[in-house]
Amino acid sequence: MREPRERLRHILEAIGNIERYADRGQEAFEQDELLLSWLIRNLQIIGEAARALPQEVRDRAPAVPWPKIIGMRNILVHDYVGIEPQVLWDAVENDLPSLRREIEVLLRRLDEPSGS
Repeated sequence: MREPRERLRHILEAIGNIERYADRGQEAFEQDELLLSWLIRNLQIIGEAARALPQEVRDRAPAVPWPKIIGMRNILVHDYVGIEPQVLWDAVENDLPSLRREIEVLLRRLDEPSGS
């Protein structure tokens, strides 16, 4: 079983992967099948890592919308025909920056002696 810190690092890595191409803009993601697939895959990784975190770890970051993240993962994996690119792009623009900050704070908390 992977430890929570590793799962959190996976989330940060997936966010970084998305950010690396986000400056190409929404239109590029919507028109380029490879970019859209890249975005979807990395959002799936974020959702899967979040789902696999123990509840007590998620409870330490109440500002993170864990159910929404996990719910998006479920849609991306199981209801892929209903994926709306605009919803994905909104997540990239509006949600990922704050998620990055919250995950970085959570990782620091877990690294504190009392967080073990």
